[in-house]
Amino acid sequence: MKAADGTWRGISIDLWQRAATSLHLSYRFAEASTVDDLIKGTTEGRFDAAIAAITVTASRDRNVDFGQPYFSTGLGVAVPANSASPWESIRRIFFSFGFVQAVAALVGMSVLVELLIWLFERRHNEHFGGGTKGLGSGVWWSTTTMTQKGSAQRAPTTLPGRLLAIAWMVASVIAIAVFTAGITSSLTKREIQGLVQNESDLTSVRVGVVAASAAQDYLARQRIRTYGYANANEGLRALQAGRIDALVYDRPLLKWLVLQGFSSSLRVLDATFAEQNYAIAFPKGSALREKVDAVVLDNIESEWWGEALFRYLGGR
Repeated sequence: MKAADGTWRGISIDLWQRAATSLHLSYRFAEASTVDDLIKGTTEGRFDAAIAAITVTASRDRNVDFGQPYFSTGLGVAVPANSASPWESIRRIFFSFGFVQAVAALVGMSVLVELLIWLFERRHNEHFGGGTKGLGSGVWWSTTTMTQKGSAQRAPTTLPGRLLAIAWMVASVIAIAVFTAGITSSLTKREIQGLVQNESDLTSVRVGVVAASAAQDYLARQRIRTYGYANANEGLRALQAGRIDALVYDRPLLKWLVLQGFSSSLRVLDATFAEQNYAIAFPKGSALREKVDAVVLDNIESEWWGEALFRYLGGR
């Protein structure tokens, strides 16, 4: 974080300052607007080292040498603090794959019963006699019996037909009860917790990311469509305005930003996914890396490191 007088502070800054003091290094900070600019500047030799929330990735490692990871975290998800609109929750449930599966299962069961009742009754019951007419009557009887409406009408007359009718009435009561309970539970959960509770929910909502970030790369691999923003604050403002349903970003940074400017309207989910490591980037073949690594390891194993994390993030 940059203060009004131009000085910097933060987990990475504090760690670098302690390392530089131990190694008696003379240095100055140079500001870059994005992580990609930090990597590019380090690759081109304009920076002797780059430190921030720089995630270690394979593509970046091809251009720079990373030091020892000093912080392990993952991606976090910011969502609106208030619950989702009930109508929006209903719409999403009715268009979800799970709902289609449940309806298909009920229809399939009804069709199976209709075929069986037609086979049992077609030669003994005039209501189910004939081809198309008998099948149509079977469909109607199976549907009305499933909904417990008019099950006594056109009742089966054969023993197998009546046994099937009894079994279907009992089974349909249970099936519809489970189906109704599932929808009610889902609606209640979404009303209380919102549209997104974990990573799997991201496939069915509008997801924002910081463009050209590790979060965008990860979600692209998961086949999750995203909306890119120049920085996290811009994405959080879009989330606050309702233009997206969730923002995915490095979790510690997301927690800090929400705490500082959006705590009344947004929250960060407890879930962390896509493990990431932060490390200092050096130009390829830099002699400085090995020296800094040793001091970084000493510091992150000390009590000072735990106190620094608690001071900035309230613990890990």
